Amino acid sequence: MSNCGPLGWVSDQAGYRYQPLHPETNQAWPPFPPLLLNAWQALADYPHPPESCLINYYGPGAKMGLHQDRDERNFNAPVVSLSLGDTALFRIGGRQRADRTCTVRLASGDAVVLGGDARLAFHGVDRIVPGTSTLLPQGGRFNLTLRRVTCPA
Repeated sequence: MSNCGPLGWVSDQAGYRYQPLHPETNQAWPPFPPLLLNAWQALADYPHPPESCLINYYGPGAKMGLHQDRDERNFNAPVVSLSLGDTALFRIGGRQRADRTCTVRLASGDAVVLGGDARLAFHGVDRIVPGTSTLLPQGGRFNLTLRRVTCPA
């Protein structure tokens, strides 16, 4: 797990939060590559730039339980998720954990935008499908999640 952009999402004994400096190096996170900013502009339908890109690697056996993205102060901005590598079985439901869910296959190059009514949808990864991409020699996938964290001034 890593980040780029002005704010990075961190998880430690103090909890979950966004902060401008890497917790171990005390250095600013690397800037967004232009390609990520272009993806946000093309997909987000939101007038302000993202402030964080969480970079997660999912190994061949990885899963992620149903959750909501609620650590941001701005729920008007969408969450834009980009998939690279092996296909993920992505589960998405409604705003309540008990709502009905459906599963979508996210292949390398796919994007998901959680915005509007879907901004607080419960979602997760049921599993990674090994061998569905040659992008990463070791298998697995990277997920790049762009977010606007604060409310614009």
